[in-house]
Amino acid sequence: MTDLSPAEHQIHRVTNFQDLVATPFSGEMNAICWPRQLTGDFSEIVKKVALSGNITTIEQEELHELQLSEQGQLAREILLHDLEVLKAHGASPILNVISYYDRDDTFPFFPTDVYSFHVDRSPIPTDTFLCTYYGESSEILPNSQGKKKVLIPAIRDELKKLYHGAAEGFESFLSDHFFDLHYQATPDARPISLGLGHLWRLAVDHPESQVPPCIHRAPTEKPGESRLLLIC
Repeated sequence: MTDLSPAEHQIHRVTNFQDLVATPFSGEMNAICWPRQLTGDFSEIVKKVALSGNITTIEQEELHELQLSEQGQLAREILLHDLEVLKAHGASPILNVISYYDRDDTFPFFPTDVYSFHVDRSPIPTDTFLCTYYGESSEILPNSQGKKKVLIPAIRDELKKLYHGAAEGFESFLSDHFFDLHYQATPDARPISLGLGHLWRLAVDHPESQVPPCIHRAPTEKPGESRLLLIC
C-alpha cells in the first residue's frame, strides 16, 4: 500500500457548495476544497474596477454597474453567485482587488503579515472561506511541515528580549501580538497552491475546534498583476 502524502490526509474534496459547508473537519483533515473550472474573464473585472490604494474592496453595486464584455459578464455572474451563497450561509464575504498587502517590519526577525505562514483565530466557531479568481493564488502548508515559530528556541529567545514583564505574562504577550499564530516551514516542506477558481474552506483556531487550524499564507504578487480574491 502506498502511503498518502500529507496533503492527501489534510485536504478533502467535494463536488458542490452544500458539501463544502456541511462536511465536518476531522482528524488531520482541516481543508475542504470545491474544485471548479470557471468560465469568464476575471481579468477584465480587475482592469475595470476603480482602484483605491493597495487593496480595493468591490461592492456588489459597483460590480453590477461595470460595463463588461460577454466574457466579463460571465465572470461577474459567478462572483455575484459566490457572494450570495456565502451570505446565505451566514458568512460575510469580501471581494478584493489586491495589488499588495502591507508588510510588517516592526520586528525584522519575525514578520506577522499575511505573507508569513499563519493560522486564523476566532473566539467563536467559524471557518475561513477563500477563492482566488485571478492572479497568484494562496498556499497552505501541511501541519506536519510547519512548526510554531514561538517554539523555535532561537526565535523564542529573541522574543523574550522584547518582553519586559513578569514571566507568567509571556504567553499572553505572544498571543496579544499574534506571534503564536505564525509558523516556519520545515526544510522539506511542500506548500500547496490553492489554484484559481476553487472555493476553499479552512479550519480556524477557535475554542470548539476538533482539528488543528489550517496553516496558509498569501502569495507574493507578480509585478503589475493584481489578485482578485474572495475571502471571509
